[in-house]
Amino acid sequence: MRIHTRLDLRRLILLLSLAVALFSFFNSFHASYRTQRDLLIDHTLESNRVYAAKLRQSAEQLLSSMHQQLAYSAGLLAERMSQPERLAGETERLTRQSRHFNSAFVVRHDGKVLAASPESLGLLGQTLDSAGAREALDKRRPLISDPYVSATNRLVVFVSQPIFASDGSYLGYVGGSIYLQHENILHSLLGEHFYQDGSYLYVIDRNRRLIYHQDQERVGEIATGNPVVERLIRGEEGTLALTNSRGVEMLAGFAPVAATGWGIVAQRPLDLALQELDGLMLNILRLSLPLLLLSLAGIWWLSQLISRPLWQLAKSAQQWETEASPEQVRRIRAWYFEADQLKRAILASLALIHQRLGRLSQESLTDPLTGLGNRRCLQAQLERWQEQQQPFAAIALDIDHFKQVNDNHGHEFGDRVLQHLAQQMSDCSRASDLLCRSGGEEFVMLLPGASLEAARQVAERVRARMGGTCCEECPSVTVSAGVAHWPDSAASVEEVLKRADAALYQAKHAGRNRVEMA
Repeated sequence: MRIHTRLDLRRLILLLSLAVALFSFFNSFHASYRTQRDLLIDHTLESNRVYAAKLRQSAEQLLSSMHQQLAYSAGLLAERMSQPERLAGETERLTRQSRHFNSAFVVRHDGKVLAASPESLGLLGQTLDSAGAREALDKRRPLISDPYVSATNRLVVFVSQPIFASDGSYLGYVGGSIYLQHENILHSLLGEHFYQDGSYLYVIDRNRRLIYHQDQERVGEIATGNPVVERLIRGEEGTLALTNSRGVEMLAGFAPVAATGWGIVAQRPLDLALQELDGLMLNILRLSLPLLLLSLAGIWWLSQLISRPLWQLAKSAQQWETEASPEQVRRIRAWYFEADQLKRAILASLALIHQRLGRLSQESLTDPLTGLGNRRCLQAQLERWQEQQQPFAAIALDIDHFKQVNDNHGHEFGDRVLQHLAQQMSDCSRASDLLCRSGGEEFVMLLPGASLEAARQVAERVRARMGGTCCEECPSVTVSAGVAHWPDSAASVEEVLKRADAALYQAKHAGRNRVEMA
């Protein structure tokens, strides 16, 4: 007796040593990548923080310059509050000389505008009641307001300086507005720092409102749920990696402007920050690629040799419901022990599986009460006919007043009525027609190749037979039907059933026991 021995799978594990070497290579490569990546991220975060801090200093210097300019104007205007031309000239100078302000005002102690530039604002002689105006009049000291909507319906930040007479009496204030949603001094200060690599800056105030952003449409938005903003509100300076509101991973550095409660954020997309690293690692990988490919080729050949029987068995498992699957399994060359045993087990169970699958498939597509197809069967046939571009007519049937039948005669009798209707449908249909109970007392007949008129005649026969041959216990049971056709009645197979249902409802509303066509 000849003994057939097959290689044990445990011995084949030795061949996986090449895979271990490959794993070690990629593990070291990945560790190097992670180390360089973390260093680059830390460097980018710190660079952004230093950058934000530098811009904070620039912003503080700008604001200080604004106050100095307004203080100088206030000193000049203290003796000229009754000279409209001088006041107008000073406001014109404030808006044109340094371009710090989009508009400038001189306001009397009672809130009346004595001068305004540009004149097109139309505020001369009016009494201002905006948030910035009230704050300047109440506090009577140099101020930078929080953003608010001005009298000209613009989102502004207002910088003001009080005007006092030589005797110390309060005369009013001179101030300038920065229009946040238009070109302004912040754009001149920060806009030049926008890079084409995706880096950008934004500025928020103490109320989480964006007062500068490269996308002017976003100026005025309230930034919620942003951890960087929350830390700035607390007056913190630092760095943070986060995902922004657009779902982009960003590396942010931030610094607060203590004098105003603003916060400056400089950030760069993580992907762009890592581009240089990706190029470096690709060069390393390119140098290692020849030896790596040679190793992979050897491992691939061995893995193919070992896994082919199992792969073929697994592929055949996807087709177990076909009659050819047993023969496919028999042709598989299971050249080692475990594959051979698995092959024998599969062949032993395929017959039983096919038997059970056939029975389960039939049960899953059949309504147990009437023996007709169910909704799953209906949907499957519709999908097949749509793929085959098979025209068909659809008849939707519904038993009239079926609830009264159940209430008056019991559900057992109701079941007999359903079975009776299923029998009439079967008697009036062809072998190629599909008859389904779609739910409750609702039925569907699909007639391939039938015209709309032919389907109407079939529906009339079923209606007539149902009304004329019903059981003696309930002689008044009737049905209503709606008829539609694909593709004549609807563009899709799903729509044709809706059209048939709509026609059915029309039959119901028209008195029942009738057939309507879509």
